[in-house]
Amino acid sequence: MAHVRMYTTTYCAYCRAAKAFLKNHKGVEVEEIDVTTDPDQRMWLLKTTGQRTVPQIFVGETHVGGYTDMRALDEKGGLDPLLND
Repeated sequence: MAHVRMYTTTYCAYCRAAKAFLKNHKGVEVEEIDVTTDPDQRMWLLKTTGQRTVPQIFVGETHVGGYTDMRALDEKGGLDPLLND
Protein backbone atom coordinates (compact mmCIF):
# COMPACT_ATOMS: atom_id res chain seq x y z
CA MET A 1 0.00 0.00 0.00
CA ALA A 2 1.37 3.39 -0.98
CA HIS A 3 2.14 6.03 1.62
CA VAL A 4 -0.57 8.70 1.77
CA ARG A 5 0.04 12.12 3.24
CA MET A 6 -2.48 14.87 3.53
CA TYR A 7 -1.89 18.52 4.32
CA THR A 8 -4.73 19.80 6.49
CA THR A 9 -5.93 22.48 8.88
CA THR A 10 -7.75 21.94 12.14
CA TYR A 11 -10.94 23.66 10.94
CA CYS A 12 -11.32 22.01 7.50
CA ALA A 13 -14.43 19.86 6.95
CA TYR A 14 -13.11 18.59 3.60
CA CYS A 15 -9.95 17.43 5.37
CA ARG A 16 -12.01 15.37 7.82
CA ALA A 17 -14.11 13.97 4.96
CA ALA A 18 -11.02 12.98 2.95
CA LYS A 19 -9.40 11.29 5.91
CA ALA A 20 -12.62 9.41 6.75
CA PHE A 21 -13.08 8.31 3.13
CA LEU A 22 -9.55 6.96 2.89
CA LYS A 23 -9.79 5.15 6.21
CA ASN A 24 -13.35 3.83 5.98
CA HIS A 25 -13.62 3.05 2.27
CA LYS A 26 -10.04 2.30 1.29
CA GLY A 27 -8.55 1.01 4.55
CA VAL A 28 -5.73 3.54 4.33
CA GLU A 29 -4.05 5.28 7.22
CA VAL A 30 -3.07 8.84 6.40
CA GLU A 31 -0.06 10.81 7.53
CA GLU A 32 -1.68 14.12 8.40
CA ILE A 33 0.41 17.27 8.25
CA ASP A 34 -1.33 20.18 9.97
CA VAL A 35 -0.45 23.47 8.30
CA THR A 36 -2.86 25.61 10.35
CA THR A 37 -0.10 27.67 11.93
CA ASP A 38 2.81 26.88 9.63
CA PRO A 39 3.25 29.55 6.95
CA ASP A 40 6.38 27.85 5.57
CA GLN A 41 4.47 24.62 4.89
CA ARG A 42 1.59 26.62 3.35
CA MET A 43 4.06 28.38 1.04
CA TRP A 44 5.63 25.03 0.10
CA LEU A 45 2.15 23.70 -0.74
CA LEU A 46 1.42 26.70 -2.93
CA LYS A 47 4.73 26.36 -4.77
CA THR A 48 4.39 22.58 -5.13
CA THR A 49 0.71 22.23 -5.99
CA GLY A 50 -0.34 25.70 -7.13
CA GLN A 51 -3.18 25.46 -4.61
CA ARG A 52 -3.92 27.50 -1.51
CA THR A 53 -6.66 25.21 -0.22
CA VAL A 54 -6.56 22.11 1.95
CA PRO A 55 -6.66 19.23 1.96
CA GLN A 56 -3.87 18.54 -0.48
CA ILE A 57 -3.43 14.80 -0.84
CA PHE A 58 -0.36 12.93 -2.03
CA VAL A 59 -0.27 9.20 -2.74
CA GLY A 60 3.37 8.30 -2.80
CA GLU A 61 4.91 11.19 -4.73
CA THR A 62 1.78 11.74 -6.84
CA HIS A 63 -0.24 14.84 -6.03
CA VAL A 64 -3.90 13.81 -6.18
CA GLY A 65 -5.34 17.22 -5.31
CA GLY A 66 -8.09 18.00 -2.83
CA TYR A 67 -11.07 16.01 -1.61
CA THR A 68 -13.23 16.45 -4.71
CA ASP A 69 -10.25 15.67 -6.96
CA MET A 70 -9.60 12.47 -5.01
CA ARG A 71 -13.26 11.40 -5.20
CA ALA A 72 -13.38 12.11 -8.95
CA LEU A 73 -10.21 10.07 -9.44
CA ASP A 74 -11.75 7.24 -7.43
CA GLU A 75 -14.95 7.31 -9.49
CA LYS A 76 -12.86 6.97 -12.66
CA GLY A 77 -11.02 3.99 -11.16
CA GLY A 78 -7.71 5.79 -10.82
CA LEU A 79 -7.29 5.94 -7.04
CA ASP A 80 -6.98 2.22 -6.24
CA PRO A 81 -4.04 1.65 -8.63
CA LEU A 82 -2.17 4.53 -6.96
CA LEU A 83 -2.95 3.22 -3.48
CA ASN A 84 -1.86 -0.30 -4.38
CA ASP A 85 1.39 0.77 -6.03
